[in-house]
Amino acid sequence: MKMTLMQHLAELRRRILWCVLVFLFAFAFGWIISPFVESFLVNPLINIWQDATLIYTKLTDGLMIKFSLATLVALIITIPVVLWHIWAYVAPGLHKNEKQLLLPIFILSPLLFVVGAAFAFYFLFPFVFKFFLDISKTNNVPAVLLPAVKGYLVFSIDLLKVFGLAFQLPLILIAMNKIGILSKQTAIKCRKYVIMCIFVAAAVLTPPDIVSQILLAIPMLLLFEISLLFMHDDA
Repeated sequence: MKMTLMQHLAELRRRILWCVLVFLFAFAFGWIISPFVESFLVNPLINIWQDATLIYTKLTDGLMIKFSLATLVALIITIPVVLWHIWAYVAPGLHKNEKQLLLPIFILSPLLFVVGAAFAFYFLFPFVFKFFLDISKTNNVPAVLLPAVKGYLVFSIDLLKVFGLAFQLPLILIAMNKIGILSKQTAIKCRKYVIMCIFVAAAVLTPPDIVSQILLAIPMLLLFEISLLFMHDDA
């Protein structure tokens, strides 16, 4: 059944209100569990550095960190809800082939983001933190390492975002192939340029150490090769 413009706007308003409501409840939930989230994010450093001591450098750091972590939790909970409402809103007007293209993207994109963030958290963080601690220990300056909690959390969350976004590469390539922009043969021919771009992106997006750069570049290269398996030649 066709809907009028006002009906479309009313449905859009209803879905936006639902998303805002979910965000507010998720933010309240995130505010409550923020100490546990903070402890969870700090764990990789504690596991490497048993005597770790992190500090607040400003009086407002505790409040701002709590607010930031609550927002992070709210976004993690709300984004899948937003994607579902977007899909439910646009799906009735899509053709079958468009649904076949977009539905896997809506489902797999959050999953790949989580996989990328988990890879960074459980595999990258131990290597990177150990590297930084070892470098600090080799300095001859009689200094005490006291990382700021806010700086550590910003650094860690930024890395999680980078890896989550990097793991979207297969979806981008496969979508370009499905809509006829990029053929499999073209992607294969451009492999050497892709490899170069991946290493440049890894160098720009990660901290200035070779460990994190390699640990971002290698999975991206693997994801590129996996993407080729799902691409066809008649683009």
